[in-house]
Amino acid sequence: MSRTALRICPLCEATCGLILTIEGTRVTSARGDRDDVFSNGFICPKGASFGAVDGDPDRLRTPLVRRGGELREATWTEAFDAVAAGLRPVVERHGPHAVGMVLGNPNVHTMAGALYPPVLLAALGTRSLFTASTVDQMPKHVSSGLLFGDANAIPVPDLDHTDHLLLIGANPLESNGSLCTAPDFPGKLKALKARGGTLTVIDPRRTRTARLADRHLAIRPGTDALLLAAMAQVLFEEGLVDLGELSPHVQGVDELRDALRDFTPDSVAAACDVDAALVRTLARELAAAPTAAVYGRIGSCTVPHGTLASWLVDVLNILTGNLDRPGGALFPQAATDRTPRPAGPGRGFALGRWHSRVSRHPEAKGELPLSALAEEIDTATDEGTPVRALIAVAANPVLSAPDGDRLDKALDSLDFMVSVDPYLNETSRNADVVLPPPPPSQSPHHDFAFNTLAVRNQVRYSRPAVPLEPGRMAETEILARLTLAVTGMHGTDPSAVDELVIGQTLGKAVQDPHSPVHGRDAEELAAQLAGESGPERRLDLMLRLGPYGDGFGAHPEGLGLERLLAHPHGLDLGPLRPRLPQPLKTRSGKIELLPQPIADDLPRLRRAAAERPAGLVLVGRRHLRSNNSWMHNVPSLTGGTNRCTVQVHPEDAERLGLRDGEPVRVKGAGGEVTAPAEVTDGVRRGVVSIPHGWGHDRPGTRMSHASADPGVNVNQLLDGSLLDPLSGNAVLNGVPVELSPLG
Repeated sequence: MSRTALRICPLCEATCGLILTIEGTRVTSARGDRDDVFSNGFICPKGASFGAVDGDPDRLRTPLVRRGGELREATWTEAFDAVAAGLRPVVERHGPHAVGMVLGNPNVHTMAGALYPPVLLAALGTRSLFTASTVDQMPKHVSSGLLFGDANAIPVPDLDHTDHLLLIGANPLESNGSLCTAPDFPGKLKALKARGGTLTVIDPRRTRTARLADRHLAIRPGTDALLLAAMAQVLFEEGLVDLGELSPHVQGVDELRDALRDFTPDSVAAACDVDAALVRTLARELAAAPTAAVYGRIGSCTVPHGTLASWLVDVLNILTGNLDRPGGALFPQAATDRTPRPAGPGRGFALGRWHSRVSRHPEAKGELPLSALAEEIDTATDEGTPVRALIAVAANPVLSAPDGDRLDKALDSLDFMVSVDPYLNETSRNADVVLPPPPPSQSPHHDFAFNTLAVRNQVRYSRPAVPLEPGRMAETEILARLTLAVTGMHGTDPSAVDELVIGQTLGKAVQDPHSPVHGRDAEELAAQLAGESGPERRLDLMLRLGPYGDGFGAHPEGLGLERLLAHPHGLDLGPLRPRLPQPLKTRSGKIELLPQPIADDLPRLRRAAAERPAGLVLVGRRHLRSNNSWMHNVPSLTGGTNRCTVQVHPEDAERLGLRDGEPVRVKGAGGEVTAPAEVTDGVRRGVVSIPHGWGHDRPGTRMSHASADPGVNVNQLLDGSLLDPLSGNAVLNGVPVELSPLG
């Protein structure tokens, strides 16, 4: 007999509400939840494939432990015994920095990934942290940190109310949005046009989003920051700067004018391959619109000047008075945010508090570049100990980081590696212990990270739709036990981790004069927490202390877990609202428009205005039915347009002797790959596009569908040496490549 259950989709950043149909313990179908307060019934092909993702027969069901050189099934007790025996000696012999941690993108899509890795990292005390952020969005974190004093204070476009939207390096019709949580992003763009608004897309590919635009600029890859700087220069030159209500909150306007004086449209036109008159038009239209927002994403982050491009996105919003303004770009307020504090100067944001051991890359937001992981393992120096053990959580850097071949060999040389992953993939196959979390239907869900980026304030929570299968272990318990195993507390009840966090959080809250529980008894408050588990108690704690919370009775109409459970389709908390100066944590208490690290990097951008690529350059691309590499193992999410091909413009194909569908060799600084050519005018001349996340041809994996059509690893074309210096983000777009027919 079938039943239904509600579930928030964890497969991309849109976080749509689903209604699952369940037969016994098997999810047989998924449809959009029309009553969901945020997504209103919208669903994409990934969400519709929830059941296939959830029931993938290649998902690991029991832990694997390496014995006699082979990974073999083991009990959970045996697995955690092996973890404690493998990791603790490394810490004791070499210190905590010899243990590296790699956190993959799926961490931010789960409750466990949000709640436990910070605790694990703090308990271990390692500075050897690497995450997917440095092959994705780290430039935005760094620019936000420098501008606003908080690396997580990221303004998002007010999609439902703006009159003019400029997208650069973003393709939300296929990505569903990123660093901007918006169910039905396509519908919101169509609604913008229907109400008479303007959509401009800047992208070297004519994507589905670009085809919807009123104007599409096929910019030369990697020149995003030059174009944006020239637009800002026009605003100054033509007297179009109007900060409006932002004026009291901004410092450095005059200094910025001087710093951008040389970035005229004429000086950047050739490098960007965009007419100077059009650059001026873009700036004038942005300034003239009643409301407007500039939004940049991965295409403008994964380039040599990614931090400068991310900074200039917000600079344009500020100079036109559109930051923190309805219809512009605003700061969301999530229900689990910390208790709002009075506005005023903060600690600010610092870069380079420590450096990587080999290439001396500065940390950013506590992280080292993922591109540097291989050398931190396989290269000896006079300073410090190499990474000798690794904890990988939901990460597959052999495919997601540059030069996977080198990293693959480096992982094989480790003293010990543990991977928390549902699959035996290209990375976890190197582990000594693999700890598989259960499928999403058997896990609770709340979007801690994505609600801080949502285009409307709301809060939703899903309990597991299916009971935890016998022999499975909740991902929250896996990460709690992992924390205990690596810190010398192996065998302690895993609930101790949650109780420790609750005790520490309440201990600080009762001493904080700005907290709603200031002066109260922490143990008494802990006893009031609702929830069936430690993770639910922690969620209840965050909700009750948050900006909409009941403050443990201080605000009786406020939010807590019990009220949220009474609203299974979620609670709408209203549209985004102006919040300045409260989000600012800079030392000045103002938006610091020209931070010194940015000013110091501008000469490098000036030099780029004179550069011209001699040959072809590479860009990635995104498919609607894909997000992370493991999705290639789900038949319903592959095939059709979701193929690993080399897109090349017809004129380039004719010049090089390439034919559609025939194999083409692509060579880069890190190696070469061979894949079918796809001749299309969807890419501009001089540009080659290969999708990210493929290359499932390594032995020892258990991903049967993916390995049957493996594709190629585009990141093998990169040697890892090209980074944005401020953020450490890998340069994945605009890098030179050579093409030739295979024959």
